[in-house]
Amino acid sequence: MNPSAILSRQGRSLLRLGVALFLFTSFEGFVVPAFAVPNLGRSVHTLSGFVGVLFLATGLMWPMLKLGTAASRISFWFLVYSSLTTIAAFIVAGAWGAGGSIMPIATQGARGSDLQEAVIQAIIYPAAPTGIIAFALILWGLRGQDRSPAP
Repeated sequence: MNPSAILSRQGRSLLRLGVALFLFTSFEGFVVPAFAVPNLGRSVHTLSGFVGVLFLATGLMWPMLKLGTAASRISFWFLVYSSLTTIAAFIVAGAWGAGGSIMPIATQGARGSDLQEAVIQAIIYPAAPTGIIAFALILWGLRGQDRSPAP
């Protein structure tokens, strides 16, 4: 499959993921009070909405990237992984009433057992480098000028 077709398919997938996150955040909003730390439930709600917007905006510009097959696959999957694992870490922390070691402001001081804190850290720590790599590749893919003639 040529890079242009891959980029187009990935862009459409990002659009679908964005809309799916809007649907998720719509229903998740009803269970915010049920979280052990409701502030984390609200954080999940806000973060899911933000990532939905990120996926929609990124999906719209994705076909314009100047990336080869390998770079587009790495950036796509790293972006999806980083975003969804961050949301997952907040969900787990909110359900357990834990996470104070890694997200103290959102947890409002709630701290779980050492095992719970370690699990949350294991989920969220890999999200940072994968997100940075994804955004660096996306920025690289936006290099150059559009060579289409001006009207």
